[in-house]
Formats: sequence, C-alpha cells, structure tokens
Amino acid sequence: MNQENSTQLDCTVRNFSVLLSPTPRGARLARLLATEQLRSWGLPSEEAAQVVAELAANAATHGRVRGRDFRLSLYVVADTLRIEVTDTRGDGLPCPQRPAPESEVGRGLVLVEAFADRWGVVPGPRPRKTVWAELTVLRCATSR
Repeated sequence: MNQENSTQLDCTVRNFSVLLSPTPRGARLARLLATEQLRSWGLPSEEAAQVVAELAANAATHGRVRGRDFRLSLYVVADTLRIEVTDTRGDGLPCPQRPAPESEVGRGLVLVEAFADRWGVVPGPRPRKTVWAELTVLRCATSR
C-alpha cells in the first residue's frame, strides 16, 4: 500500500445556511442553530457560538432593515470554519473600537477579533454586506 494513500486528508466540505429575522430572538436562534449544527458535525462550538452570537447581534441591531432578514452561513473546509452573517445595511460597515471600561456595549467585534483567526467585511451585492470570521477547528475525539 502506498504511504500517501494511507494518510489522506479529510477534505469534506460542509455548509449550513439559514435566513433569520433581524431581532434579538433571531440573533439568539442563530447561536442555537450554529451550536447544534457544529455539534452534529462533531466540531467544538464554544468559540464559534460566541462569534455567531456577536455577528448576529450586530446584524439584528445595526444591520436591521424592516422586512428584510439576515443570513447566517457556516462553511467547513478541512480544518477551517467560516462563519458569515449577511445583512441588508451595506452602508454601515463594522469597525472594532475599544469601549470605555464602564460601557456595557461595544465589545462585540473586539470579541470576534479575540476568537477568530481572521475576520473581515465583504460589501455587496448592494444593499448587502457580509461580515465573516474564520476559526481553525479540530474534530472532537468522539466524532471519529
């Protein structure tokens, strides 16, 4: 047997996408659905769930347009999980800022920066924007 064939990488591509209402309830549902989807894929979900919660909360708060939903998408390719949240407020691009210590808001993107290996914003198609974050994930031992 050829050694190269015995050490094949798992290149399975997984994806999940759902439209949610731009409300606090929709943001909570985004986190719950992402946690369950990652569990079903055998992937750790704590940090990813926090990133989803922050991006979904931003979409529901700052990206809200009455009557238009936001989209949560999860993609796993090899050892990278990509989280995308698309809303219909392309004019309001996110910018992480360090809030005052006594402030109770404004830490969402700071947390995304802390948990994600990379993150960014992709504009369009108009009037949309997609905020994305990528995390390196390892399969849980129980998923094999």
